[in-house]
Amino acid sequence: MSWLFGLDKNQQGGGVIPDAPQVPVLGGDGGEGGPPEGPQPVGGQEEGYRSEAYSFDSSALERAAKAAKDLEKSKFAKEALSLSQKQEETKQQEQMVKIKEYEVSIEQMKIEGKRVDGEQRRKMMEMEAEQNRKKAQFQDQLARQRYEDQLVQNQRSQEEVLRKQEESVAKQEAMRKSTLEHEMEMRAKADTKRIEAEMLARAKVERENQDLTLEQIRLKAKEHRNTVMEGITTAGSVMGAGLQAFLNDWDKVVAAAAGASLLAVGYFTAKRATGVTASYVSARLGKPSLVRDTSRTPLFEVAKHPIKTVKKKMEAPQNALTGIVLAPALESRLRDVALATKNTKLNRGMYRNLLFHGPPGTGKTMFAKKLAMHSNMDYAVMTGGDVAPMGRDGVTAVHKLFDWATTSNKGLILFVDEADAFLRKRSSETISEDMRSTLNAFLYRTGDQSDKFMMVLASNTPEQLDWAINDRLDEVVEFALPGLEERERLVRLYFDKYVLQPALGEGKGRKLKIEEMDYGVLCTEVALAADGMSGREIAKLGVAWQAGGYASEEGVVTRDMIMEKVRDSQQQHKQKMSWLSDEENRENRQVAYRMPGFAQPSTTTSVSQTVAELGFTARDFRDK
Repeated sequence: MSWLFGLDKNQQGGGVIPDAPQVPVLGGDGGEGGPPEGPQPVGGQEEGYRSEAYSFDSSALERAAKAAKDLEKSKFAKEALSLSQKQEETKQQEQMVKIKEYEVSIEQMKIEGKRVDGEQRRKMMEMEAEQNRKKAQFQDQLARQRYEDQLVQNQRSQEEVLRKQEESVAKQEAMRKSTLEHEMEMRAKADTKRIEAEMLARAKVERENQDLTLEQIRLKAKEHRNTVMEGITTAGSVMGAGLQAFLNDWDKVVAAAAGASLLAVGYFTAKRATGVTASYVSARLGKPSLVRDTSRTPLFEVAKHPIKTVKKKMEAPQNALTGIVLAPALESRLRDVALATKNTKLNRGMYRNLLFHGPPGTGKTMFAKKLAMHSNMDYAVMTGGDVAPMGRDGVTAVHKLFDWATTSNKGLILFVDEADAFLRKRSSETISEDMRSTLNAFLYRTGDQSDKFMMVLASNTPEQLDWAINDRLDEVVEFALPGLEERERLVRLYFDKYVLQPALGEGKGRKLKIEEMDYGVLCTEVALAADGMSGREIAKLGVAWQAGGYASEEGVVTRDMIMEKVRDSQQQHKQKMSWLSDEENRENRQVAYRMPGFAQPSTTTSVSQTVAELGFTARDFRDK
């Protein structure tokens, strides 16, 4: 019904109540530019005034009356009245809702105030707890400080007491020492005086008894001389009588001469027989000190390992190239050597002496042992490095070695590894007199062909051998580094031995597992990567694969692990080759051998002609 009283709708919608009219203040202070003193007339009129609080605007009532008349005449009067009632009810409900919201906000403010009070109390409690903790820490720190100060004070007092005790002990020791020194000094003086007195008294007595002492000495000397003369006279008379009686009896003379002769003959015969027996026993039952390995089993070894000896004797002869991978041409040549040696053994002919030369690890020693087993002969392995330390005993050791070799009933292959160690050129300045004598003894025992033993020499530097040794060699065989095909065969051989067989459970240790892979392709790749490696290095590579499998947690041999071991081995091989100096390449020629894939070195280098003819040196490895 606000429209009846002339109220603005915008003011009603905003809920803002208009300010009440202000009552003018009477008797206010007026100043310049300020309002005039006293109340002002309403509406700005000058005559009189009327307060706005008590003024009445009749226009609103007139409009309300007019609107009521119009409403009574309208046919919608009842609906408008009901609508206005509903609006009033709605406003009252809205007002109630606002009152409720106001009450809720008041409750929330009370709850928030309680929460703030609780938070403040909690903070106050935390602050009190923190202050108490700091107070306790400070008190503990003060207690610790007091305790430490007390300990320091006690220590200082103890050190002071100890220092005083040490000073007291030092003073007492000094006093005792001075007392002892004084006592020793007084005692020494007393002893000196006593000795002087005794010496003076003794000298005085000797001077007074000098005549008596000389008389006693003369009597003792005369008595001793008479005793000695009587003994000599008695012994001479007895020996003379015995000798005269012996010479007068010719039977005793003949018997004594025969006994002395028989005694001398027995002594020298026993000495010679003992030497011969010792040599025979040493040759039959033992082995020389120079022999490192042999297939001959001494008698005491038979008694110590009977089963092993029986198994060794029952082994059937096998092919000389079993388990050895070489170039086809070299295999054909060695097969001819093995056949010739076996037929020589069967026909009891003269054996030929051989020289195997080539890089280390190419199968020289292995073939020598296989050759002996193939020919049903004994073998003995010695190394040249064992001769030099023997010095002057080397000659005797060499003779014992060949005496022992000639006692073999089956024939013996004497394999001398590293022969250049003691069979060097006698014109060399580095050879000693003992080594020269040993070499001469070796040449003496190998001057003629023998049907008892066959000599096989192995050397990495054959050009250092003495010319007389070369004259005793019937055939020279070179063992070169394996080519690509030989390396692949070696890789397959050792892959089967060290990886596949343990994987199948044929070994004695833990069963290995192998990752799924193409073994043929893998072996080919390994052979390509192992360029320049010897057979021994490839065998060690197989052992590294097996060790890598055993080292893994699950015991699996993978392709990546295999190739990693190959790369490591190749790197180590190049490192070893780079360690060799030019002097070693020129004099020792330890790696100067033909190998596929290496060209002839230029003649402008410092390598010798022999090395240039044979292939490559360690410098080639460094240049790669």
